[in-house]
Amino acid sequence: MPLSETLRIGLLNTLEIYKRSEHGLFLRAADGSEVLLPGAYVTPDMQKGQVLEVFVYHDSEDRPVATTQRPRAMRDEYGVFTVVDYRSYGAFVDWGLPKDLLVPLSQQKEYFRIGERKLLRVCLDERTGRLYGTQKLGKHFVRDMKGLSPTQEVEAMVLAKTPLGYKCIVDAKYEGMLFDSELFEELEVGDRRRAYIVRVRPDKKLDLSLRPPGRDAKLQEAKDRVMSVLAESGGALPMDYKSRPEEIKARFALSRKLYKRALTALSEERKIEIGEGEISLR
Repeated sequence: MPLSETLRIGLLNTLEIYKRSEHGLFLRAADGSEVLLPGAYVTPDMQKGQVLEVFVYHDSEDRPVATTQRPRAMRDEYGVFTVVDYRSYGAFVDWGLPKDLLVPLSQQKEYFRIGERKLLRVCLDERTGRLYGTQKLGKHFVRDMKGLSPTQEVEAMVLAKTPLGYKCIVDAKYEGMLFDSELFEELEVGDRRRAYIVRVRPDKKLDLSLRPPGRDAKLQEAKDRVMSVLAESGGALPMDYKSRPEEIKARFALSRKLYKRALTALSEERKIEIGEGEISLR
């Protein structure tokens, strides 16, 4: 495992055990820069010359320090954190390490209250070299959509609930939207889901779906067919999940598997009711 060229605050570093001290182990990068791994994280099997992967940040006395623990989010990543303290200059949130993460007053969009959970981005102050959290995310979104295309698989993290659905952070870079019409479950801020790009919009945002595109198209066609046949039949038919494949094919020109998936999806969308021996429009 190659050594990190230099110490990288807020990220994982691959460092060599350089020497022992009464306070722990000193680790160094390829350029010779050193950082202390406190004794609390030292195990008996750690020996001089061994290479460790550690997270580097600043301790309560503002000194770079290494830890074998991992925060809930690293530099340039997003996470949901609980507010644990509030001061005149900012709030502190629990991010999984002994020293809480500061969210300066200037980086808050609203008043923080102890016990609240906030979605934040972990950032590095280039001037001081310190890490901080920010609630102001807009300036960090990437607007260059090159390389993105419909049907592409991405990771979506829920940012906020809106009247249309859920605003998302896509692949920790882009801004996207999951519309209510594409969902059959309630989501919460911070939830992560595998999603698929439906459209790259002119405003440099992404429309998303939680369902694979090809499968979606077939299912949507089946749903439309069921709804159309029901409407033409007066709103109800003497059929259900147990209907014979021959009857399903004759009525809807669908396979039994796709027919059953269409019924389930339409029922979840509250567009039809499925009774014993009957399906009907709501």
